Amino acid sequence: MPSLFRPRFLALLCACLLAGCATAPTARAPIQVKVFVAAMFEIGANTGDRAGEFQHWYERYWQDATPIAVRGALHPVYCNADGVCGAVLGMGKVNSSASMQAILLDPAFDFSHSYYLLSGVGGTPPQRGTIGEVNWATWLVDYDLGHRWAPEENTPGAPTFMPRKGYEAYRVFRLNPALVAWAMQLSQDVPLQDSAAARAYRLRYPEVAARRAPFVGTGTHVTGDTFFHGPGLSKQAQDIAKLYGADDYVITEMEATAVTLVIQRTHGTDRVLSLRGAVNFDQGNPHETTLQHLDPAPGQTAGGFPETVHNIETVGARVVDHIVDHWPQWRDGVPAR
Repeated sequence: MPSLFRPRFLALLCACLLAGCATAPTARAPIQVKVFVAAMFEIGANTGDRAGEFQHWYERYWQDATPIAVRGALHPVYCNADGVCGAVLGMGKVNSSASMQAILLDPAFDFSHSYYLLSGVGGTPPQRGTIGEVNWATWLVDYDLGHRWAPEENTPGAPTFMPRKGYEAYRVFRLNPALVAWAMQLSQDVPLQDSAAARAYRLRYPEVAARRAPFVGTGTHVTGDTFFHGPGLSKQAQDIAKLYGADDYVITEMEATAVTLVIQRTHGTDRVLSLRGAVNFDQGNPHETTLQHLDPAPGQTAGGFPETVHNIETVGARVVDHIVDHWPQWRDGVPAR
């Protein structure tokens, strides 16, 4: 430094030390996430049009929230001042788990005490569920991880699925029974919406369960990247659930085991809930083929989708709000009931 400027520099340095100079802005503290709500898809915008899996959650919790972009996630995360955050993860195992991993590893969020509510629609076997019902998972079972072959290549009526060794640690998850019990206690009396279209569609099925009005229940959710349909594959899903020691298969969906595996590897599964609403049956009625059920004529699709996505959020919000409102009791783990 030239000697001409050294006295001036030293004077400025001394003044700065005495008066206190402005420092560079510090990094913003991470958001303390109390509950994270994960939806899998939305139809159009987050509000103001036909609702998908995310819109009712968004309208309840994040109307005024600023979207937070996360590198590697399909859609931004939204958070409110109470520590309730949520995002659309994407459909299928790869989409949803990649988004969840990116969000969990983003330093903008602190998930050290978080609860997770995986939320979406699904199908149900008519022997066990009905359109518009909302179901808390007791077990999550993967439908895809194994060996599967064509029925004609086996003894008639024999199983066509065999588990593949090496996947034992991540093909089935039993969710925390105490947390599931809390969820049922808090939400089992929530009034559920129904519709004339859903009631009419149920009457196509002879099963007593299929004709029930919407209700809140529990059971095993089976995750498959395949939209499996028909009585044969429905029976296979039930056989896999029983093979793995789970409860009765009641919901088919496409993401929960994959998302739960990601959460398990970072924070464990004791605080994970999976909530699904049934918008279709996993097989046709006795008067239609599986292909006819998959590709119905105009006006012949199952009714009740708008009511079901409303029911999912209404049921789930009971639990979200209770956890947030009683956070001192929930912060360090699921409290005794």
